[in-house]
Amino acid sequence: MEQLSEGLDEVDFHSALAYVSSQFDLLAFAYLSLPPRPGDKPTLISNYPAPWTARYLEHQYQSIDPVIVRARVGGCPFRWGSALPGVEPSESEQRVFDEAAQFGICCGLTIPIVDLRGNFAAMTFAADKRDPAFFRVADRYDDLPYAATCFHTFVQRKLSADRIVDGVPLTAREYECLQWAARGKTAWEIGCILGITRRTAAFHLDNARRKLGVTTRSQLVARFVNSKSSSH
Repeated sequence: MEQLSEGLDEVDFHSALAYVSSQFDLLAFAYLSLPPRPGDKPTLISNYPAPWTARYLEHQYQSIDPVIVRARVGGCPFRWGSALPGVEPSESEQRVFDEAAQFGICCGLTIPIVDLRGNFAAMTFAADKRDPAFFRVADRYDDLPYAATCFHTFVQRKLSADRIVDGVPLTAREYECLQWAARGKTAWEIGCILGITRRTAAFHLDNARRKLGVTTRSQLVARFVNSKSSSH
């Protein structure tokens, strides 16, 4: 939780997920979050082989991947292997399983995640063979769904496209500081809240001000507030 709360980008979240996975002896992981708007890029944080993840996204396999299709229904975590139990895959679905197996992703445990805003994600822990020991380890930890949900919540909060103000993208820290400034907090107070120095908080606010092309802190806050109100 501490790593997640301090994380600012995909590298930080990858590190946090790698740490949790290693503690559970589940070494291969993939978090996939599908965007709410069609055509937007999904968020994939994984230690799967890079050629496979690149191919997966390039060919938009998330739309035909039977594991993701099943996960979108929601419900409890489920196992899968060369197919889903009790489900006959189509030719395209079987191709996804076969190609994944070529990269050492042969079976796994997937945790569906659907948050209160209707955002969908799936957390998968995978192995390169159907080893009963893998599933015994995966089944042993009742905390995995909770960990997956916490991970999703922080990723949505820190990596969300909502950090765009009037079409201008801000970093996670710039946006966070601006949110607190809009609540009337000074740079010193923001620093105390976020565990950073007053000077660092002021630095991020000044960066946001320059990006948005305004002169004063009050203009910056007004621009932020108007942007958020007009988007609802």
